[in-house]
Amino acid sequence: MLTRALRRSALTAAAAKRFKSVLTLSSTVSSYPKSHTEAGAEPYLTPSFVNNKLIKSDSTEWFDIHDPATNSVVSKVPQSTPEELEEAIAAAEAAFPIWKEYSIIKRQGIAFKFVQLLRENMDRIASVIVLEQGKTFVDAQGDVLRGLQVAEAACNITNDLKGETLEVATDMETKMIREPLGVIGSICPFNFPAMVPLWSLPLVLVTGNTAVVKPSERVPGAAMIIAELVAEAGVPPGVLNIVHGKHATVNKLIEDPRIKALTFVGGDKAGKYIYEKGTSLGKRVQANLGAKNHLVVLPDANKEQFVNAVNGAAFGAAGQRCMAISVLVTVGKTKEWLADVARDAKLLNVGSGFDPKSDLGPLINPGSLEKAHDILDESVKQGAKILLDGRGYKPADPKFAKGNFLAPTIITNVGPGIRAYDEEIFAPVLAVVNVETIDEAIELINKNKYGNGVSIFTSSGSSAQYFTKRIDVGQVGVNVPIPVPLPMFSFTGSRGSFLGDLNFYGKAGVTFLTKPKTITSSWKSNTIDNQILKPSTSMPVQQ
Repeated sequence: MLTRALRRSALTAAAAKRFKSVLTLSSTVSSYPKSHTEAGAEPYLTPSFVNNKLIKSDSTEWFDIHDPATNSVVSKVPQSTPEELEEAIAAAEAAFPIWKEYSIIKRQGIAFKFVQLLRENMDRIASVIVLEQGKTFVDAQGDVLRGLQVAEAACNITNDLKGETLEVATDMETKMIREPLGVIGSICPFNFPAMVPLWSLPLVLVTGNTAVVKPSERVPGAAMIIAELVAEAGVPPGVLNIVHGKHATVNKLIEDPRIKALTFVGGDKAGKYIYEKGTSLGKRVQANLGAKNHLVVLPDANKEQFVNAVNGAAFGAAGQRCMAISVLVTVGKTKEWLADVARDAKLLNVGSGFDPKSDLGPLINPGSLEKAHDILDESVKQGAKILLDGRGYKPADPKFAKGNFLAPTIITNVGPGIRAYDEEIFAPVLAVVNVETIDEAIELINKNKYGNGVSIFTSSGSSAQYFTKRIDVGQVGVNVPIPVPLPMFSFTGSRGSFLGDLNFYGKAGVTFLTKPKTITSSWKSNTIDNQILKPSTSMPVQQ
């Protein structure tokens, strides 16, 4: 008890450290953005989160956060200083022995409260996502919902973390339990500001770990709200800390020996760097990288169902999903259905995420728009053809004239060697490849370096079975365009789309965040009378 009291005292002292300034968030559960910020408005300063406090950084380096629909600066985020990074990691380390000692029932109760708060604040978080990331409001709500579902699944931790016990010999029992690792570093992308932090954070908490999270410097607002809700749910100071920045912050999380594991979602280059450097330092790392997801359509498929599905999966979220369908593989005569795909894609509304009539919003920044244009231009030079051209799209409202808009675009006559096929575009661009047989489709997909997701549309059970058994992709959909499993399973991207041995959330997520311990005990049930025990140097053999 004395040790626990001393630990609590140390944590209280750490939490009481003097900070220059404490900030409040710019939104509440009942007051949040419902439209775009007026040009010239004072940008909001994004705080850090340490010891359950929203802190203004002392940094002299701040990055502008732009509204993708207008390119106006709506807020600023700091490059956390070395002292601030140190303080966040130290707080997480100090909180770990205290949080670890919370009973699993108590941690589960806090998780239930956190789920309740996430649900109550869903629209608030979604509104910040629209403002900073550009998604439509409905899509942003879906971003929060998929994270919320992981948080709900984490409440099952009393079942997921059960140990194993076996009486291995007379009066001898072995028990295996799983214990938390310590401080977990989490590096998050721009495309899912709520979902990806929530892929790991709820499980980090219920397993008894602590966390230092770095949201994308482009879209930190959702993570800040989530941090506030974690504290409100009853998590003690230091358990969750949020830092900001670019390379210096990432390198600190990789290199600091107090960080025991790293989770990452993002691009290939950064992911490979984090994985290789992190594992070389003895850390566990799970890293989701890029993708090139194919949808195969067979001639026996339901045409209307297919057309609706491929357009939603290719162009939703402006194509900025790691599970977006970016390649359509038409088999045989289904190439004739392209006219219907293009016709319906042309009807999709592009505009402000706050406009309920919008089906997709802008790309995250001008650089992403420029990259998409470059890939399209080069692919055309390589022999590809533009069937539907969304370049140069401008919404009718002049307020959005500087937005990063690209309307749905379809490019044909592509295949391996064409840039639009080889690269992840991360934009509302659908590349189309035509083959004659299902075997050609399988061969094409299995030769692609990525293995995140694939889908087949067919009315034949035997064709679906043939396809799913032979395809080498981690997540497979049958008449389901985006086959991301619910969180009672795991996000099982594979090959070039994932580095690590254990995927995000589900059973694999729990295993990633914990380490096994076996305890073997012997308690004799009978007394030993008139026996002289002699020491033995031989290997014990129990019976």
